[in-house]
Amino acid sequence: MQQTIKSNRMFSTSTLVKVGILSAIGYILMFISVPIPVLFPDFLKIDISDLTALLGGIALGPAAGVMIAFLKNLLQFITGMSTTGGVGELANFIIGGSFVWTVSYIYSKRRKTNSLIIGLLLGIIVMTIVGCLSNYFIMLPFYSTIMPIEAVIEMGAAINPVIVDKLSFVIWIIAPFNILKATIMSLLTLPMYKKTEKVLNRMK
Repeated sequence: MQQTIKSNRMFSTSTLVKVGILSAIGYILMFISVPIPVLFPDFLKIDISDLTALLGGIALGPAAGVMIAFLKNLLQFITGMSTTGGVGELANFIIGGSFVWTVSYIYSKRRKTNSLIIGLLLGIIVMTIVGCLSNYFIMLPFYSTIMPIEAVIEMGAAINPVIVDKLSFVIWIIAPFNILKATIMSLLTLPMYKKTEKVLNRMK
């Protein structure tokens, strides 16, 4: 019975409206990105657009959170703002979606702050692993069609001399980048999730 109620809630018009609003906000946040040149190459920029998906997943359930992550990237692609032909958006969805799903799924099992903290910690680990895999197999091969992979590796080596190949680039650049990004989103989520959940639950 409880599963039926949750399912109806997930596909209700109200929930879809909330998903749409959060997706639009996430899309706007994608335009606000900050490079950290001392730590990462210029093409890696920190943005917090997955924060809306994370807060939505916490309040509305894991599937809603992943849907928000998907829609904001779809908006980026169909509005012609993609600079990677959709490859970057696909990677962003896979990486961000893994984080959102992990956190919101764990929280949905026991809606307590402790569960959220555990979910965020596990989410950071999952996002880091998925980020490394998707960059190794999707993003870096894509960038190699624009510039030689050696040039990308050199950009990393200029920051960290232990980087000598694609694998070391992923370990010493991509992994720390995703750890930092997920940690920032986690720290922003903790003071916001209860208020956001109340606001979304009041919306009809």
